[in-house]
Amino acid sequence: MQQLLDQMCRRVLRHGGGETAPGLASPDVGLPGVSIGIARQGHHSVMTLYQPMACLVLRGAKEVTIGDRVLRYDPATCFVASLDLPAAGCVIEACENEPYIVASLALDSDLLSELLADLPPAPEAMPAAGFGVAPVTLSLLEAWDHLLALIDRPADIAFLARSRQREVLYQFLQGAHGPMLRQLVREDSRLAQVRRALLWIRDHYDQTIRTETLAGLAGMSVPTFHRHFKAVTAMSPLQYQKALRLQAARRMLATSGDATRVAYAVGYESPSQFSREYARLFGAPPLRDAARLRGGRAEAGAMA
Repeated sequence: MQQLLDQMCRRVLRHGGGETAPGLASPDVGLPGVSIGIARQGHHSVMTLYQPMACLVLRGAKEVTIGDRVLRYDPATCFVASLDLPAAGCVIEACENEPYIVASLALDSDLLSELLADLPPAPEAMPAAGFGVAPVTLSLLEAWDHLLALIDRPADIAFLARSRQREVLYQFLQGAHGPMLRQLVREDSRLAQVRRALLWIRDHYDQTIRTETLAGLAGMSVPTFHRHFKAVTAMSPLQYQKALRLQAARRMLATSGDATRVAYAVGYESPSQFSREYARLFGAPPLRDAARLRGGRAEAGAMA
């Protein structure tokens, strides 16, 4: 397994090894749906929004906090997020000579549906959460190697990328993440029901949330909805909304110096409450953090 990991590392570094940006650099390797992250030093926690993805760490290690759960993943494990999830990530093993390297594949629900239609039915199993870490198998590493080999063969990408993404997703379906991914594409699954409410929050984060509305979207009673939302996301609906509001505010502050206007724009009624919660999440009050962002001193970190 180590030989495969080393081979993939060399391939990625040939195409993105010159990156020297602080935090996590993301070289373009020309593979649709595939993102690469390279960090040459560890960094403190960076807030981001994970979109549905499956990722493999090729070298180094990272620690991620999602809600009340803390996960560590490294070359012995793979990470899957089946939903849009606010998270705080911290690269904890990286150096100039042996950088942290991660490959991520966006989860294509259409491709997953096609794949599942060709597979025999599997026993029903309810995943505990909409994200998780599991051990890497040799078969999964081989599938990733087949996909990343296209970096060296750009002329083949248009013809082979989809089939090799399918191979990677097949291996994920055969492993511990299989039940989660199956739930993702089943419209009547608990995960899909919670996802409907989650998408509503994402699109209306600046509005007042009524739990009854969210439970109705999910087709659940209020107590059942709360229980399943917390199980899937490791946070409550209000905690999820607050994380989205504050991340949206940070993006706005990168180009605006009016913290009060931004507070109202993302749905806060009290600028002072906004300032307190912003500082608690990002480690500095809004205007000070905004100056750091505009000065280019904020870390890159959206990659898994």
